[in-house]
Amino acid sequence: MEELIQGVTKFQNEVYPGKEAAFRKLANGQNPEVLFITCADSRIDPGMLTQTQPGDLFICRNAGNVVPPHSNQTGGMTASIEFAVAALGVSHIVVCGHSDCGAMKGAIDPGALDDLPHVKEWLGHCRAAREVVKERHGHIDKCHLDEVSKENVLLQLQHLRTHAAVAAKLASGKVRLHGWIYNIASGEVECYNEERKQFELMDSAYSHLIDGQLAAKQGAAV
Repeated sequence: MEELIQGVTKFQNEVYPGKEAAFRKLANGQNPEVLFITCADSRIDPGMLTQTQPGDLFICRNAGNVVPPHSNQTGGMTASIEFAVAALGVSHIVVCGHSDCGAMKGAIDPGALDDLPHVKEWLGHCRAAREVVKERHGHIDKCHLDEVSKENVLLQLQHLRTHAAVAAKLASGKVRLHGWIYNIASGEVECYNEERKQFELMDSAYSHLIDGQLAAKQGAAV
């Protein structure tokens, strides 16, 4: 706790003064481009990973980067997604899983969660990812953790499409969905390539965007 208090003091005395104008602008509202859905795991820092600033990302976090399918029962994720898409008008939604995910370990072995009934029920939203991997191999255990994590990202992207606000913006081409897996040890990010139906390293999956940025920088330097 002492580190948190010292951190706030440092922010107020050293960081805020250099960005005061930006924060004063943010005080009047937000206009994020991206809804970033990721795990609550303490090792994941969306701002550090994406090198974005306050106001750039609308962030939703929970165990397992879960998006419950739309239902008539309102929940925090459903309301947050609706607000980000329909009110804030984000143009991209990223579902970002990660390596060594404790939630996915629980999804693989739900029996180990008997003492955590709410966690067990929550991870029921990941069950289809577990079953896909189990069907593929004929069994499932901890060696399939990375595979389950990827299938879970794809499953949550499917769930997103059931939300009315998301479905409407997808139909009009105003929103794009992205599936990512962040490797904590290496810093690498794998991204789902919809055309190739596989996860690829970011520089391959987004080569068209990266090449365009490089060309723009080179043109500006001439």
